[in-house]
Amino acid sequence: MRKTFSQRVLGWWRLHGRKDLPWQRDPTPYRVWVSEIMLQQTQVNTVIGYFDRFMTRFPTLEDLAAAPLDEVLELWTGLGYYARARNLHRAAQNAIARHAGLPQSLEALVALPGIGRSTAGAVLALAHGAHATILDGNVKRVLARHGGVDGWPGEPAVMRGLWSLAEALTPSRQAGPYAQAMMDLGATLCTRSRPNCEVCPVNADCIAMREGRQADWPTPKPRKTLPERQIWMLLLRDHEGAVFLERRPPSGIWGGLWSLPEVATRAEADARAYALAGGRPACWRALDPIRHTFTHFRLNIHPLTGRLHGPAALGVKDAAQVWYKPGQPPPGGMPAPVVSLLEQPERAIAINHEDTNI
Repeated sequence: MRKTFSQRVLGWWRLHGRKDLPWQRDPTPYRVWVSEIMLQQTQVNTVIGYFDRFMTRFPTLEDLAAAPLDEVLELWTGLGYYARARNLHRAAQNAIARHAGLPQSLEALVALPGIGRSTAGAVLALAHGAHATILDGNVKRVLARHGGVDGWPGEPAVMRGLWSLAEALTPSRQAGPYAQAMMDLGATLCTRSRPNCEVCPVNADCIAMREGRQADWPTPKPRKTLPERQIWMLLLRDHEGAVFLERRPPSGIWGGLWSLPEVATRAEADARAYALAGGRPACWRALDPIRHTFTHFRLNIHPLTGRLHGPAALGVKDAAQVWYKPGQPPPGGMPAPVVSLLEQPERAIAINHEDTNI
């Protein structure tokens, strides 16, 4: 008798699947949940180091819930999509307050910040062995190609169809190994480009392989021109090399992270510098622009650097401002472009410090 889809996938996984990733060695609900959040939009090889450091600092849900958000964001620096970290922290606090731990029902898990249907299904299947379905990016790609599913998965009707297909194919037993097998299949064989169809366990009835249309599915997101935004970042150092940082608002891009003062125009940069430097006119040195792409827009950052000679005229006004000495422990998480700027500009200032007087 011909093996079912799930039997073929599980048979392949037993021989070739990944079984020694850090979160697989002790698949508690907490560890699986953190790994699933980190793996959203991020490659496994990138996540491993972050996951290990995160678990060392926050080994339990209670540790994460009790930690200051700054510490969570600091460990997330460089991983991107910082709303994931903020939601992770809030969800831990909510789970402790409402359930005394991570709940064990799909509905209660999805009610927590940042946990969607697929993430909740992964926690239930991988950590509890429950009959639950997942549909992450890798699984969408496998199912769309195998079933020849037309339409961009971001469309609600297409997503409903993929969910129906995923649920129909998920076996009533061994849902946990099957979930892991499907993620591995998408990550290692049914990849976005150059899928290795010849050794795929479900190639015999895969529509994409039969029709040679692997590049057509999943249907790509409709292309549109991303809007562009311009900002000026002010890298102001005092006479000892410390940099003035401000905490960003809790919502919006880089919410809650520590960043450089930011303004919308070059003229505002001069005005802000005048205020920051205690009423003295500013002489900035422009650094190379940085382009940072978000999901919905591109941000063009124009860094301006300058130095105070003598004691800092600028005192911090509240807990949302700080003079930070690079090389010391940071006050919290920082956006990747800011980290890059803090590592590079000191050399430029040293070469021509006489014309950066503020």
